[in-house]
Amino acid sequence: MKRFFKRQIKNILFLILLALLIIPQTRQPIQVFLNKGLALFAPSVVDASKQKHLTDYTWTLKPVQNTTTFNFETTKGKVVLVNFWATWCPPCIAEMPSLQALYNTHKDNITFVFVSNEDTDVISKFITKEGYTLPVYQPLTNTPKVFDVKQIPRTFLIDKNGNIIIDKVGAANWNSDSVNKTIQSLLQD
Repeated sequence: MKRFFKRQIKNILFLILLALLIIPQTRQPIQVFLNKGLALFAPSVVDASKQKHLTDYTWTLKPVQNTTTFNFETTKGKVVLVNFWATWCPPCIAEMPSLQALYNTHKDNITFVFVSNEDTDVISKFITKEGYTLPVYQPLTNTPKVFDVKQIPRTFLIDKNGNIIIDKVGAANWNSDSVNKTIQSLLQD
């Protein structure tokens, strides 16, 4: 009898969890929570022999925060972090706090480019609600081919020579010691 009740309780808990994942209002917070567990890990540096090289800097973006355009050509010779994301993406939302912390630390040393294809109002409301100060852009021209983004979040850390040092798909802890050390090393080169 005791075994029967344990099994019933497990079944009921499973059905409740399943229902919570089906309901849109509860699905995203649960997915964000689960992805935060995955975002505990720092991204890895790409092996030097497998690093891609950014040669095409021809890319124009529109900042969500104002109306002047941003020419990606201005990032040549600088350390750059490019992040593709969306407000509806749970892994994107999960890693945003660590990206904001990294931005707070390095905003004067490296160029941050957060790219979303969403409507300006949607992005602005999200950024304001969460209290983020990240520079968010919308592409006005085609994205350089080296940023072959099929999944988000996708983040690239690029050195001064255009080498893609980190190419990470999925949530990560961007404010980790290893990422900060990598950035310090890139800034000294």
